[in-house]
Amino acid sequence: MFRKKHSAHDNQEDGTMRQEAKINELRVAIGPLSGRSIQYCTDACLRRYLEARNWDADKSKKMLEETLKWRSTYKPEEIRWDEIASEGETGKVYRANFHDREGRTVLVMKPAKQNTASHDNQLRHLVYLLENAILNLPEGQEQMLWLIDFTGWSLSNSVPTKTARETANILQNHYPERLTAAFLYNPPRIFEAFWKIVKYFLDPKTFQKVKFVYPKKEESMELFRRYFDVEILPVEFGGKSKVQYDHEEFSKLMLKDDIKSASIWGLIEKPAQVDNATNGHSTSEVAPEPSGIAAQAS
Repeated sequence: MFRKKHSAHDNQEDGTMRQEAKINELRVAIGPLSGRSIQYCTDACLRRYLEARNWDADKSKKMLEETLKWRSTYKPEEIRWDEIASEGETGKVYRANFHDREGRTVLVMKPAKQNTASHDNQLRHLVYLLENAILNLPEGQEQMLWLIDFTGWSLSNSVPTKTARETANILQNHYPERLTAAFLYNPPRIFEAFWKIVKYFLDPKTFQKVKFVYPKKEESMELFRRYFDVEILPVEFGGKSKVQYDHEEFSKLMLKDDIKSASIWGLIEKPAQVDNATNGHSTSEVAPEPSGIAAQAS
């Protein structure tokens, strides 16, 4: 009996050592880094890329290099709320004020509340919220959850195929292993036609994280309740909370997070534009002290 326990412990240690060796191998392979790439490429970050590519160092290197190139041009850490606040006016995507049972960040999506037509701005809004979700992950957590409410959804207000494809590309290729699960709550039957197209954009790992939840099917609701306490879930997801999205309050929260993000990345915060996002007032410029490598940044 004791020998078996000892063997299991040894196997766990061997597995950890092999993973650390792979992380070191990947770090050597990507070579010297500069600027924000140094801050981004923590050991935890490299581990996620290795996990996404089944611990194949060559494939992970290619994936990570593509992300570093994307981040150097797209600059997701520089997107500020005042630039994309109009995208969030209806609450079509927002960071929830509750967490799952493990304390992970939750993004709520309500595709029927689409309020704009700009493909680029919609993606910038989503990327901003992905970065914000990561920024607000508690210590020890690296993943978020998505809750997607299909109330009022139809093919006429669904996102274009181009946007759906690019969303999947960004999530899978530039935020690997950041998603625990995406719960599609009560999608209408007509969604099946849209899903038949979208599912081909997903890699097998992401596909397995998509969970369909139907309030009249106890099996899917039981799975849902394993992740969430119904006491804190909004009523539209079968919970008891009646809290509604408040764009003005959410904007205040995002402006505070922008300052925190600027501090983490060592940026000089840009003054916010005077608009509804700041309730008619501009924010003051913030010059944060240089910060070291932060877990949130990766």
